[in-house]
Amino acid sequence: MHRISRLVVVGAIVMGGLFLRPAPAGAHCDTLNGPVVSAARLALQRGDIGPVLKWVKPEAEPELRAAFRRTLAVRSRGADAKALADTYFFETLVRLHRAGEGAPYTGLKPAGPMPPVLEAADRALDGGTIDPLVALVTREVAAGIRERFERAAEAKRRAGESVEAGRRFVEAYVEYVHFVEGLHEAGAAAHDAKRQ
Repeated sequence: MHRISRLVVVGAIVMGGLFLRPAPAGAHCDTLNGPVVSAARLALQRGDIGPVLKWVKPEAEPELRAAFRRTLAVRSRGADAKALADTYFFETLVRLHRAGEGAPYTGLKPAGPMPPVLEAADRALDGGTIDPLVALVTREVAAGIRERFERAAEAKRRAGESVEAGRRFVEAYVEYVHFVEGLHEAGAAAHDAKRQ
């Protein structure tokens, strides 16, 4: 369990740093246009829970099935009831999915553009080729390392000018080495997980 928690923390740090902006909580599985809610819409349209079962762990299936039955029963009672019931089902499904990932449920997020790396990951699966995704991530990782290196190198050149300059160097140095270390640990952890 400790190993999994560490992987989650390292992964979050790396992904946040890779793209030089905060990583969205839940990536895209908790958005109204993400794959989980899209599967839920399909299930409700068909009246068949099958398309959503894969998104939850087996122990969550009874709760999801009960929510699906209640949702179907209420949807026929008018447009407002349908909208409310659908939202209830989406929230239940996403909450159970997030719990299965070991992540907190923080509510449904509005539909919006998907982060480029997630679009590329989905395109890779849809198209059967990984090369564009690898190229994107490699460019972003390289840019992140280079940017932090440049800041640390420049700060190191000036570190002896004053205590404040020295502190700026230490701050840049810590960010640089933690970023590189996080990337390395994430890569090593991914390799270890693949062997298990």
